[in-house]
Amino acid sequence: MVGNLGKRVNSGRARQWVDIVTVFVALVFMAVAWPTLQLTHQVPAAAMPFIAGFAAFPVLLVRVNPALGWAVSAGSALLISLAVPHQPGNTLPFQVVHILSLFVLVFAVAVRAPMQIVGVAWIATSLLMATTMAQTGDSFAEAGFGWPIAITGLVIFGLLVRWVVVSRQQLLKQSEETELERARRAILEEKARIARDLHDVVAHHMSMVVVQAQTAPYRIEGLSPAACEEFESIGSGARAALNEIRGLLGVLRSDGQLPEHAPQPTATDVLALLEGARRAGVPLTWTIDGNLDAIPDTTGLALYRIAQESLANASRHAPGAPVWVRITTAAALNLSIANDRPHSAPHTDHVGGSGIAGMQARAVAVGGNLTAAPRSDGGFEVRAELPLTPGVATVTGVADLHPAI
Repeated sequence: MVGNLGKRVNSGRARQWVDIVTVFVALVFMAVAWPTLQLTHQVPAAAMPFIAGFAAFPVLLVRVNPALGWAVSAGSALLISLAVPHQPGNTLPFQVVHILSLFVLVFAVAVRAPMQIVGVAWIATSLLMATTMAQTGDSFAEAGFGWPIAITGLVIFGLLVRWVVVSRQQLLKQSEETELERARRAILEEKARIARDLHDVVAHHMSMVVVQAQTAPYRIEGLSPAACEEFESIGSGARAALNEIRGLLGVLRSDGQLPEHAPQPTATDVLALLEGARRAGVPLTWTIDGNLDAIPDTTGLALYRIAQESLANASRHAPGAPVWVRITTAAALNLSIANDRPHSAPHTDHVGGSGIAGMQARAVAVGGNLTAAPRSDGGFEVRAELPLTPGVATVTGVADLHPAI
């Protein structure tokens, strides 16, 4: 981005310098054409600046619109050669400055104008020079071949310059595309590395948990029905987590061309989440007041992830403590998840993370807000207010977060 900005700045400065040089050349042409006009043509003093202006000032259009500048210069040259009388002894139909201006504009047309206009300018200028430069004797033959050949050489040179400029622009564009492709490939390689690490580490361990939970009733004798149900709950939770990891791996491994996203949870999946947490041993009670089916998918996904993270934090930092969940839908979707003080020491096998920050981001993404703070009785509560029509909002704040969340 910085490189592109530098290129634009340099290009702007180059155009400014071209404009300055163009104005300078036009003023020089005018300064030469005006005083010398009486030496070549019989012109009233009042008309001299206008005729000299037609010789000099069309050059000002060399960058803005060279085709228009050429048309003005060529048309005025033809008009001057036919309507303005010459001084005795002058064989030029118009001034040398006018010829130079016309040549400059023909060259600019060859470099910048569409090819159809280049062809018209080439043929018309060749005919203009061949006919107006013809005077007497053998000079017609000289003009009929010499000037058109000069114009043809000038046009060919302009086309060569045009080809060089276009080739350079295409090369620069190709270089930029190559850099973008290289950066894209680097991003894809990094995503593939992350996906590989997730697969080799997280997915492997989750698969082992699923296998151990499913085979425990067959490997361990004398398990009670409650213990078998507990192992089944562990296996179900691990399988659900493994499915979400597989969906994430699919996104990471995609190359950005129509990735196959795994189905995302919605508000209707919250009930299954709560039931799964209760089966996993969390002393959980909940109240749902409203129709979860009417909640938009984006808000429902935020609700699900916030509830999922809050239940995980409660079971980690307040093991054995009762947890209450209340969901209401009215003007907005309100979620409250609170837990009592811990009945046993919190688990210490978890390294600091960004759970609450992630919940905040999800709330803000749909236009809601989230607060998380300790309760006066030693417990902890997370409150989220999410709009039923997603928008943009700011987080009201988070105070005294759970340690190591």
